[in-house]
Amino acid sequence: MGIFFDPSNLTGSRTVTFCSSSRALFLGLAALAALSLSPASRAYAEAQLLIEASTGKVLHAENATYPWYPASVTKIMTAYTALRAVKEGKISFNTLLTVSRNAAAQQPTKMGFKIGTRVTLDNALKMLMVKSANDMAVTIAEGVGGSIEGFADMMNANARRLGMTQSNFVNPNGLPGENHVTSARDLGILARAVIHEFPEHDSYWHISAIRYGSRVMHNYNSLIDRYPGADGMKTGFICASGYNVVASATRNGRRLIAVVLGAYSGAVRAQKAAQLLERGFNSGGLSWLRPSLGTVDALAPIEAQPPNLREEMCGGHRRKPASEDNEEEEPVAADTAGGEASSGQAFMLSSLKPANGKFVLGPPVETSAPIVVFTGPADHPDVAVQTASATTKKKKKSAAKAGAAGKKAEAVKPKKSAKPKVSSASR
Repeated sequence: MGIFFDPSNLTGSRTVTFCSSSRALFLGLAALAALSLSPASRAYAEAQLLIEASTGKVLHAENATYPWYPASVTKIMTAYTALRAVKEGKISFNTLLTVSRNAAAQQPTKMGFKIGTRVTLDNALKMLMVKSANDMAVTIAEGVGGSIEGFADMMNANARRLGMTQSNFVNPNGLPGENHVTSARDLGILARAVIHEFPEHDSYWHISAIRYGSRVMHNYNSLIDRYPGADGMKTGFICASGYNVVASATRNGRRLIAVVLGAYSGAVRAQKAAQLLERGFNSGGLSWLRPSLGTVDALAPIEAQPPNLREEMCGGHRRKPASEDNEEEEPVAADTAGGEASSGQAFMLSSLKPANGKFVLGPPVETSAPIVVFTGPADHPDVAVQTASATTKKKKKSAAKAGAAGKKAEAVKPKKSAKPKVSSASR
């Protein structure tokens, strides 16, 4: 008999249930240990998974088979479903999709296009993956599936075909919805499918920034351009789920996938994902010392309700309001006093650093210029892009004129009179 904690109980009491799985024993002990390190009033759940992209081999798993609210990592499935439709000849990347009233009414984050605006599937996918645009998610869903409900049926059909037995999707953007759930296990399966089925479209997962007109929008996945070899995939946040990320990176020809669900902030999820990846890349020589966890599809799903982290993530104790771009490094515990961190905070901080005590994420380094996106047909960029181009040319022309004028002024500037020499006798 094994034990595991009930993730739906977030009041701090340590409810214990019995099951017959030895895997649940391992997960349960890890979960109880985590709970014991944080104050009862601050206890919350988290899930982590690290796998090899090529084999699906599990390198690390923590609560990986508990149901979870996916938030915007849902958009990996949205993009996957759209790419499947392209592969099956149902739509093309240059197909124009129309922003409906329903799409325009979606909550931020979004592009904010007017009703009736048309955008190619290619541009919509780029905006979806970088800006995490909820209006583009609905535009894609309605353009590919006819309606949100029709597209959700396609998403769920793909989930069943891939063996994502813990997933059910009711919308394409991950905004809160009843029965809209997944798990770290299922997201690992999905990430592998995306990589192996669409290698020619791998660039969608690691665009660091896009430019629409004069607006430059950076990817919420801060591992891109900060972690060596990072090449995907998607972040997500709603109050109930916490901060989620599915991240991938490649080093020496080996690609790993890390899933972190329920982190405290955008900075924390990035550090934890980077730490997982670093652990995987650096532990090859000691892999024989670790017990085999099998492959990701063989992980046994656990029947439970998804944890609801609303109070923890969006309660009044936060230093600033929770949002997708919240970069708080660690939680401020309710019982912190006199500048001394609580045990919960200490646990969080220790979990962000590798053995040498250094953070594994470097400062942002722009490796490529933002990708230009636009509305309208592919062969006729919209007014915003044309205006931005004209503005850029005008600025360059003005700068050139200013430079030329400066040089001319310098050329006609009168020379200073030379000071008369003073003889030693007059000193």
